[in-house]
Amino acid sequence: MNNLVIGQFVPGSGILYKLDPRTKILMTIAYVFLLVFANSWPTYLWSAAFLLMALVLTKQGLGLYWRGIKPILWLILFTVVLQLLFSGGTPVLFAFGPVKVTLPGLINAFYVVVRFVLIVLMSTILTITTPPTAIASAIESLLKPLKVVKVPVAELALMLSIALRFVPLLMGETDKIMKAQKSRGMSLSTGSLIKRAKAVVPLLVPLFVGALQRALDLANAMEVRGFESAEGRTRYRELSYSKADAWAFGALLVFAFGFIALNFVS
Repeated sequence: MNNLVIGQFVPGSGILYKLDPRTKILMTIAYVFLLVFANSWPTYLWSAAFLLMALVLTKQGLGLYWRGIKPILWLILFTVVLQLLFSGGTPVLFAFGPVKVTLPGLINAFYVVVRFVLIVLMSTILTITTPPTAIASAIESLLKPLKVVKVPVAELALMLSIALRFVPLLMGETDKIMKAQKSRGMSLSTGSLIKRAKAVVPLLVPLFVGALQRALDLANAMEVRGFESAEGRTRYRELSYSKADAWAFGALLVFAFGFIALNFVS
C-alpha cells in the first residue's frame, strides 16, 4: 500500500509544481488522447521523450516512479499475456495446441505495455505535483461552462475533493487492518487462491465499515457548521495562469504537431 504512488501528492520544487493545475490536467488529457493513436516506433519514442522531459522537470528521483509502477506489474503482465494469446496473424513464433504466439501479437503486446506505462507515468506526474484540493479547484474551473445546462459543477468539485482526500486515509486504514490481521496469525500471501480470497473478507468488512463511519462523521460535521451548498464559496488561493503555463502549452503544441507528423509519415 505504501508503494502506491499514483494519487498521492509529493512535495517538491520542480518547474511542474509551479504550473497552474488546469494546465497540467489539460496536458495530461491531451497526452493520453494522442497516445491512444500511437501506431509506430517513432510515435512511441517521441511520446517517451516528452514524458522523460516532464519527469526531469519534476526534480523527483526515477526510483519514485519505479516504486509506483511495481504494484501494477501483475496487471501489465496480464495484459501482455492477453495480447500474445489472442492476436492473430503470421508468422507463428510458437504453437502449443490451439495456443499460438505470432509476431504481430508480440509487437502489439510490446506496444500495449509501452502505452500503459507511459499513461500511468503521466498520470503519476499530475498527482505527485498537484495537491488534491488544487485538482478539485481546477476541475471545477474547467467545468464552469456546464453551468449553462444546470450541471452542479461546484457540488461535483466538492465531491471530488472529498474523495481525493479519502484516498490516503483509506490506504492508511487498510495498512493498519492488514498489520492487525497479521498479528493475529492471518496470512494474506500464502495458501491456495480460494484461501487467499477468503482471507480478504476480514480485511474488507472493517475497511468498509470504517469508511462509512468517516463519511457519516464528515456529513454531520458539515451539517453542524451550516454547510448548504458549494456554489459561490470563495477560495483562499485563486487559480491564475503565468508565463510558465504559456511555455507549457507551447511545448504541448510542439509535441502534438510532432506526434501527428510522425503518425502520418509512419
